[in-house]
Amino acid sequence: MTTQLQHTCRRMVSLYGRQRLYGYPMLQQCRWFSKSTTEKVKAGDPTKVIDLPSFPAENIRNFSIIAHIDHGKSTLADRLLELTNTISSRGSNKQVLDKLKVERERGITVKAQTVSMFYKYKGKEYLLNLIDTPGHVDFSYEVSRSLAACQGTLLLVDAAQGIQAQTVANFYLAFGEGLHIIPVLNKIDLPGAEPERAIKQIQSAFELDTSSILQISAKSGINIDQILPSVIENMPCPSGSIQKPFRALLFDSWYDKYVGVVCMLGVVDGVLRKGDKVYSAHSDTKYEITEVGIMHPEQVPTGYLHAGQVGYVVCGMKSASEAHIGDTFHHLNTKVELLPGFQPAQSMVFAGIFPVDTNDFRKLDENIKKLTLNDASVSVHKETSNALGQGWRLGFLGTLHMDVFRQRLENEYDANIIVTQPTVPYRGKMREKRIDD
Repeated sequence: MTTQLQHTCRRMVSLYGRQRLYGYPMLQQCRWFSKSTTEKVKAGDPTKVIDLPSFPAENIRNFSIIAHIDHGKSTLADRLLELTNTISSRGSNKQVLDKLKVERERGITVKAQTVSMFYKYKGKEYLLNLIDTPGHVDFSYEVSRSLAACQGTLLLVDAAQGIQAQTVANFYLAFGEGLHIIPVLNKIDLPGAEPERAIKQIQSAFELDTSSILQISAKSGINIDQILPSVIENMPCPSGSIQKPFRALLFDSWYDKYVGVVCMLGVVDGVLRKGDKVYSAHSDTKYEITEVGIMHPEQVPTGYLHAGQVGYVVCGMKSASEAHIGDTFHHLNTKVELLPGFQPAQSMVFAGIFPVDTNDFRKLDENIKKLTLNDASVSVHKETSNALGQGWRLGFLGTLHMDVFRQRLENEYDANIIVTQPTVPYRGKMREKRIDD
């Protein structure tokens, strides 16, 4: 009976295709998409020679942009990339760091992206590592991880909208990390802009010094040239030492079908070179660094990273389970103090995911592992349904997070899946017994 019911459910999905299964609210057939493609960005100066050892810690700034959704973070990032000649200003640059297909389709940032820029100021060349972060509450875990690799942040506020919910939430995330916060007023050229009102809100809500607040328009390019000098003069440089033993924080990762797992590291102390043997404190595993470099804005091998710099490494990880967000990497046979890492995300919404074809179970299992490598806030547990067979129960930070994850499975892995209606867990207490559901 169970096998027959499973076959009936899957047959209905294959017959109805994209149509909604009326009368069966527990089922949701997902749409088909082709694999996502990253838009190729034209480099501003492809002949530039990158010499990372020539940048001491005092010439490095690691900062992020935080704001409420649609306050102009990605547009500001585009202008900064153009200003530093990281990308060519001759092209039509719109949300260059929004590399996922789902981000371009929805017009929102769902994944924090890191980029290294080079900027000359008062006769000195600086290495600026920028992290563009999401603004929606469902992706707040991306923000908290990104801030751990920074020493400062730009708090962007829409001059027309003023302070909104995620402005406050992201401010306290940065404040809790002890970061230097520079308030920036964006969209001052809009007809409905009220800069004075927004400045008063920032001053009263956050008690920040607004006497020299930056007022810009990222879309029009007004006062963009004031941003980076303010970052260099006001934000502290990294405090690590090149002379100490190497240790680095793993704060992001993704899967590449050619080289396996790629890890984003914030180097706290010491020096890392291609060919070095490193040790993962979390998995107790040894690795050899086969490639090391920076995002500029795509992967550029440099063969070297030192204290204060942020970059990627390829070290032969083949399994998604080996990369643990918040892990500490250090050289073999050296003892270092482990970095504190991150608090795990608390899932708020749960849904079941099942393959339409039971023969795709193993493939889908691998795809989910690879995708959760790039989105560490998703919790995964296997479950079995009488109607749908073997699948997974996934936990998300919200319904938008769930829908984006589903779409990424389809876009990036050609998955054909069934997603059940989202549910919220609750706990009730009856007399002396505790019931979990």
